[in-house]
Amino acid sequence: MFVPTMGALHEGHLSLIRQAAGSDRPVVVSIFLNPTQFSAGEDLSTYPQTLEVDTRLAREAGADILFVPGVRLIYPHGLEQARREAAELVLPDVATRPGLEDACRPHFFGGVCLVVGRLFDLVRPTRALFGEKDYQQFRVISELVAGDPDRFGSLEIVGCPTVRESDGLALSSRNIGIDPGDRDRALGLSRALAATTDADDAESARAVMHEILEAHQLKVQYAEVRDAGNLETTVSTGKPMRALIAASLGPIRLIDNTPYEPGSRLSKVD
Repeated sequence: MFVPTMGALHEGHLSLIRQAAGSDRPVVVSIFLNPTQFSAGEDLSTYPQTLEVDTRLAREAGADILFVPGVRLIYPHGLEQARREAAELVLPDVATRPGLEDACRPHFFGGVCLVVGRLFDLVRPTRALFGEKDYQQFRVISELVAGDPDRFGSLEIVGCPTVRESDGLALSSRNIGIDPGDRDRALGLSRALAATTDADDAESARAVMHEILEAHQLKVQYAEVRDAGNLETTVSTGKPMRALIAASLGPIRLIDNTPYEPGSRLSKVD
């Protein structure tokens, strides 16, 4: 079992490690802050790095092996070459067509696919766990693996539900940067998703999400309802759908999502 992370471990990461430890052993946890998925002006230099604490937390959660590679091991030909490779990768459609994370961060999935593929090559897991908070990333990695069985074999990608704080905020390493006075504004994402349970169709759900996000004075990058598989716009009510949000609170970029079922007041943010 394999749980790849960028460190700054929180309860969301630890829930993945515990799930892995409860089903199969050994459990390998990697910590690698990947430069190729950050572009100029993003928060690579300020991303929290807490290796000593992470080591303790990972072990307590059930990790058997902590893999902390250096940049030279992951990218032996140097970062500039790695960035060129990331830019030239042929990515799954779900990484380029939906107009979600791919539109906001066009460099992002090239870097993600490059590093995840490299980690899979080194660790050779049979199963790898990913949180669904980064839902498009989860779908991209799933399609990356499914599309290259010669390289990845029968590797299974397992998605795990988003872990939330008691007030509903989705756990993220970036939450540490939220000023306590802005906490209520940050909750606009989970509140917007919860409000979609009263929406009878995708367009109504989209409208109510935008209304709530703007009321919380968040800068909306997207708030959409999409096919849960390919994340493209769907008109079919017979297929699983997903409501997805990205919004900024000052310099902090927040994302969240939840399953969406049209006309159902029984669904909830998970």
